[in-house]
Amino acid sequence: MNNSRRKFLQYGFLSSSVFLFNGCTLFGVTTPYATIKVLQNDLVPQAEELEIHVISYMHIVFKHKRIAKSDKEFLKNGVKWLNEESIKSYHKEYVKLAKHQRESLLQSIAKTSWGESFLYDIMNYTFEAMLGDPIYGGNNKQAGWKWLEFQGGIPRPKKVYI
Repeated sequence: MNNSRRKFLQYGFLSSSVFLFNGCTLFGVTTPYATIKVLQNDLVPQAEELEIHVISYMHIVFKHKRIAKSDKEFLKNGVKWLNEESIKSYHKEYVKLAKHQRESLLQSIAKTSWGESFLYDIMNYTFEAMLGDPIYGGNNKQAGWKWLEFQGGIPRPKKVYI
């Protein structure tokens, strides 16, 4: 298997399609990657400003065998549910909403059990990417550490452990 095909298969979860329904009608198709990227920027805008690569970190999370399949499925379902709520409220996918509409939608879903858990998980992974060792792909050039004026642990890992 060549390297580009291997990468494609590794990242397949984030690039896999999520079908969005409005009632019983197919409304659209999105990817967890697209929604998570916009969502994490809405929740923690400093991550984008610092050029933290949350999605690179998420690739590691989604391909790692120690992350429960049920946790990965919950994230994928959360993307689907978020988009379905967006369609119900605004007749658009989450990534196509104006910023104030996304904020309103997030406030609304945060009051639900699934929404609170989903937003918690996204924020948790975002902060892990921002504050973890750069070897894990998120904390680009130690930007998260510099932002907090934090000195990373020594010795630093030489390989990815998760």
